[in-house]
Amino acid sequence: MAALDPRHTNALVYDHPLVQHKLTRLRSRDTNYADFRRLLNELAGLMAYEVCRNLPTREVEIETPVARAKGRMLATPVTIVPILRAGLGMTDGLLSLFPEARVGHIGIYRDESTAKPVTYYSKLPDDVAHGPVILVDPMLATGGSAAHAVDILQERGVLNIQLVCLVAAPEGLTLMREQHPEVVVHTAAIDERLNEHYYIVPGLGDAGDRIFGTH
Repeated sequence: MAALDPRHTNALVYDHPLVQHKLTRLRSRDTNYADFRRLLNELAGLMAYEVCRNLPTREVEIETPVARAKGRMLATPVTIVPILRAGLGMTDGLLSLFPEARVGHIGIYRDESTAKPVTYYSKLPDDVAHGPVILVDPMLATGGSAAHAVDILQERGVLNIQLVCLVAAPEGLTLMREQHPEVVVHTAAIDERLNEHYYIVPGLGDAGDRIFGTH
């Protein structure tokens, strides 16, 4: 379902037919807000299985209706951290797979004149460093916001961070590899480039506006 991209060795690209089908519908300018939100969460849910493949587990013993049995459960708490605001659009899709996950929030906006990230909000579990973090943002454009969010998490002691996005630009993947080579980027597509306004081409437009119906 996911394979390392030969050009960007920090990126796992999801080529599953359902992922690509839903991504194509998501890209279309004719997709309305309600369908955009639904497709975004469906894509996040489809990608979640692979994202969670290497989560640490522990052996437990339980009582079934018939007998005692050994099984495995997640060994540490998992925290989903959407980058506000667009990352909120993928959070429910991940929570539908494991609702016991905690949710932190990091608010970052891009200074339009410099394209640099600015933090305006950060709220994380006190013990966020005790388990893996799944960082979520639909678009990886310049990579500045994602790299900045990783900096914030690492300052809190988080060692296991994975980034989930739907569309990535080569420029963003390059910056992430340079600044945080230990972070695996999960994406449904690597697009051509950024334009002069730092939008991904062909991309899918402004994900936040398309999720929340703003302009």
